[in-house]
Amino acid sequence: MDAPPMEHALRDRVTEILDRCTSCGACAEVCSGSGHCIPACQHGVNPRLMLALARVADVGRGDSGGRRKVGFTRFGAMTTGVRVLSRLQMPPDLLARFRPESDLVNDASAEPPEVVFYTGCNVMKTPHIALLCLDIMDALGVRYRVMGGPSACCGVLQFGAGDLATSGRIAYRTIDRLAAAAPRALSWCPTCQVQLGEIAAPTKPDTRLDMRPFVLFLAERLDTLRPLLRHPVRKRVGLHEHPGTAGVPEAAQAILRCIPELDLVDLEQPRVGYMCNKLSPLPAFKQDVHRQQLQAAADAGVTTLAGIYHACHRELCSHERDWPFEVVNFLELVGESMGLQRPDLFKRLKIMQDIDAILQDAAPMLTANGLDLEEARDVILRDMLGEQPLALAGSALTI
Repeated sequence: MDAPPMEHALRDRVTEILDRCTSCGACAEVCSGSGHCIPACQHGVNPRLMLALARVADVGRGDSGGRRKVGFTRFGAMTTGVRVLSRLQMPPDLLARFRPESDLVNDASAEPPEVVFYTGCNVMKTPHIALLCLDIMDALGVRYRVMGGPSACCGVLQFGAGDLATSGRIAYRTIDRLAAAAPRALSWCPTCQVQLGEIAAPTKPDTRLDMRPFVLFLAERLDTLRPLLRHPVRKRVGLHEHPGTAGVPEAAQAILRCIPELDLVDLEQPRVGYMCNKLSPLPAFKQDVHRQQLQAAADAGVTTLAGIYHACHRELCSHERDWPFEVVNFLELVGESMGLQRPDLFKRLKIMQDIDAILQDAAPMLTANGLDLEEARDVILRDMLGEQPLALAGSALTI
């Protein structure tokens, strides 16, 4: 029997939530977007899902054609951004590691993969993070396939536009592909983890999806990872974290504490949401979060502010120019201790704050990947330089 469309299944979830919710307010007493509301409910309601469905119901009041158009436009913009920014930073041989049609196991023996590493889409704007994930799995001897990109999307953009029919088709297709590729899927993106694991998969009958965050996967293998952390990393590190995916901040901390001579300090900042971009509906609040985080890092005398997720890194990395510490993804510190290195080209380009300088620096990649110059200019302006919630100190963007 064919699975019912996700929109029908979600209507059933709405009915169930309305039956169970007693309006006790327990979920409202904990941090918004933190995920702490889920265990706080004593009646079996997922308040984060409840709010997501309420938002979808609100945007879904318009005509279905309009919703499809909004979702299509958002998806197109994302696809273009991922395609262009990844190709500004990676030559064709590295890009091939992420092409869906390759679908190759990393182990030459061609034994079945243990896991499928699911990149999602937007991490490819900062490809050094995804490459470090693969490098670390190679060092651990993990057999994996790679899947992701717009052809294996989670459907969140269509979901947010209220186009549940299209979102369901995309999500269900991706779930089937992930389940067929390996016994377990490892997600990088918390948005994908929530969209597929918390929203879509529970509505799909007979789904076999077993997906968990890559950071938790690494923490589960600390006994194997620890001996590979051979090189001291003499840095004082503050962690930029979001609690929305349960256990991930604690796992990242546990991994960092295994690095020889690394000094991890608690910046004692508010922990909200599951990535910085989820704070976008509250721009002033988001600016305050970033401003306070940077100041707390400076006050603590850190040498390094390390984030966990890609969207946070895109928004924070250029502040390295103005503050007395570097801004990195925490996997860069893991890689440094393991003797692995992937240059952060996104940060290097963004710090230039000059679109012509960026295009000149990236000219070899533009040529190698056959990118259109004007399209690249538009994407850099929108998806790199334009993504700066808290303005850099005393700077004027050169366009």
